[in-house]
Amino acid sequence: MPLLFIGIDPASEQGDSPTVWADTDAGELLIQGWTATAEEENRCYSEGGTAPGHDSAVPAHETIVRIPARMAPIIRKALDALDAPGTADR
Repeated sequence: MPLLFIGIDPASEQGDSPTVWADTDAGELLIQGWTATAEEENRCYSEGGTAPGHDSAVPAHETIVRIPARMAPIIRKALDALDAPGTADR
């Protein structure tokens, strides 16, 4: 099954649109958001903490993105799409 477009930030302006897709084959969400600054990344680890045994910095193959809280309904919709019958086991 192709990627499912779920939605964009309802308050975004043209060309500045955090977006969510659901990959039902892989059982994953793909999220486009604003790139976190180095300061925000540092805050995630210094203030937010991390799980024991995990890096205290963002690995080169990962990133932190920012999305507005107003997108929570869109994220829920994407998660529901992954829980729908017929999606691949994960």
